[in-house]
Amino acid sequence: MRALNLLPRIGAPLRFTRNRLYPIDTPRRRLIAKRMPDHDEARAEVRGHRLLSDWYPVPALHYRARLLGRTVLVYERLPVDTDRGLLLDLLNTPDTADHAPLDGYMRELTSTYLRVFTETAELCPPSAVAGKLYRDRAIPGGRLDHYYADHDLPLTGTVDGPEFSDLAQTGMYVNGSHYQLDWSGALRWLRTAFDSPVWSVISQGDPTDVNLAVPLAWLDYDTAGRNAIAGEIANFSFYMTVLGGWLVPTLNPEAFTQHPATFDRVPVNTPHVSTRLQAGTVHVHFTDRLALARWRVLSHYWERLVRPLTARYFPGHALSDALRPYLAMRIIGVFNLAELAPDQRLYLLAKLAQCMAPDFSPWSFFNLTESSCPTH
Repeated sequence: MRALNLLPRIGAPLRFTRNRLYPIDTPRRRLIAKRMPDHDEARAEVRGHRLLSDWYPVPALHYRARLLGRTVLVYERLPVDTDRGLLLDLLNTPDTADHAPLDGYMRELTSTYLRVFTETAELCPPSAVAGKLYRDRAIPGGRLDHYYADHDLPLTGTVDGPEFSDLAQTGMYVNGSHYQLDWSGALRWLRTAFDSPVWSVISQGDPTDVNLAVPLAWLDYDTAGRNAIAGEIANFSFYMTVLGGWLVPTLNPEAFTQHPATFDRVPVNTPHVSTRLQAGTVHVHFTDRLALARWRVLSHYWERLVRPLTARYFPGHALSDALRPYLAMRIIGVFNLAELAPDQRLYLLAKLAQCMAPDFSPWSFFNLTESSCPTH
């Protein structure tokens, strides 16, 4: 019986994407095994972890095994449990909670980012930048083709209603303002929008609230390496405001079974959207809604990180131009708009129209002001 206690105990699997995570307890260590069906992604993860460990706190990688049809990576297991251990869990606290721990976490996060970004920033050709989330999705055969090539999409829920291609003539009204939006032209533009040199830094590349641990550590490394600064900003900001609190838990609830408090907060993070069709033109009116914790994180991030990065690398209106393609890809390249409910689809299309507008302002897009950062 005593010998049996020395055997490792493997817990029930957790799933976030195609990969599965298996908690493992041994007499001396708490580990987590990540089973990855894509060997190339596993190799990229190992490379990314190795590079990231020189700059950021990351859990140790103890073991790697390539098996038939999968690669298994075994990491140190951080204290992530039901509704605790991730930035997501700090974000799921009620608006009436004490947000001092969250504010302290964001000070540590942004100061780490600013130090590493400043030390590693380089103007790089696109071939030197991780491509998975942006450039790879835009090239022929990538996700944009998989989602949108060779077919039109309905703007409304009716079969005989207007389609996306009609926007080139009609445009659309968003919160009472008219926006020109050429859907096919936007897709053509995105296909080459990631082919120019960009300011890049060493980063994890996919800084979502489930990839940031508490205490501060970075998780998930297959996009780690040299990433575009604008891509970092677009990813973190759009996930914080739209994807993480609303669309991802709504459309992929299985990923949040270990963090059920997420579902209690979905209503306060869900925008209010109303749509109508008038004289062949779509009118979308929305009001963004965000829980106080997410609002505080976004404000800290922009005040303590984006603002100094903008002053150094994107003076004048350069941030708008740099951010536009990355934000557009976050809007239409995460979920297939054809598979969304009409209100979800039109909300994202309205966001795309605002992003593509000549007067696009990232600060206005994210409802930020010059004095938006919490003061304590």
